[in-house]
Amino acid sequence: MLKDFDKLPKEFQCPEVKKYYDILKKKKTSIILKRISDIILSIILIILLAIPMLVIAFIIKISATKGPVFYKQERVTKYGKHFMILKFRTMIVGSDQCGELLTKEGDERVTLIGRALRKYRLDELPQIFHVLTGKMTIVGTRPEVVKYVEQYKPVYYATLLLPAGITSFASIKYKDENKLLKEGDDVDATYINKILPDKMRYNLKYLQRFRLRRDFSLMLKTVKEVFKR
Repeated sequence: MLKDFDKLPKEFQCPEVKKYYDILKKKKTSIILKRISDIILSIILIILLAIPMLVIAFIIKISATKGPVFYKQERVTKYGKHFMILKFRTMIVGSDQCGELLTKEGDERVTLIGRALRKYRLDELPQIFHVLTGKMTIVGTRPEVVKYVEQYKPVYYATLLLPAGITSFASIKYKDENKLLKEGDDVDATYINKILPDKMRYNLKYLQRFRLRRDFSLMLKTVKEVFKR
């Protein structure tokens, strides 16, 4: 369900966002069904993937790079709310404190186990629990780091009318994003000026064409892309 427009955060109350708000407001039933399907699918996935996730957690725990099994980072979801996203740890402890928030191709901070997990997107599996609790959805705009949301153009806030997602058309398009962030480049500038605008083009198009069957189609496409790697 969507809040009344005048009850949205102030930065959302602009003509650029209103255009997408009006589209989604007419799709109340689809949004409700999307939440129901998220609950059902997340429960099924948690049951099916419980053992694989325990195995991954065990391998990370006994690995040479000592540290916690999970990595937490503040991200932004529906209506601009902050939450701590959960991932399997793929980098050495404290990497986000001593370097860029984004990883480049060949980033030395990524562990050997982490490279394998990232290749098949297995580090994202714990986010299924966020879907169950409603902080995230299976299909939707990927949750951004706070400092990048602070750089949003007004229209980008429309992508926060729905919960952040595990997968999206933009995330498939940029599945090898780290290759674009080459060593020596200004990572933040490259991301904000080149990558983020194109991602948002896909994310906004998703809102314009939002349908539940498109969500299921994207889920299948995501699985295919993972196994193609």
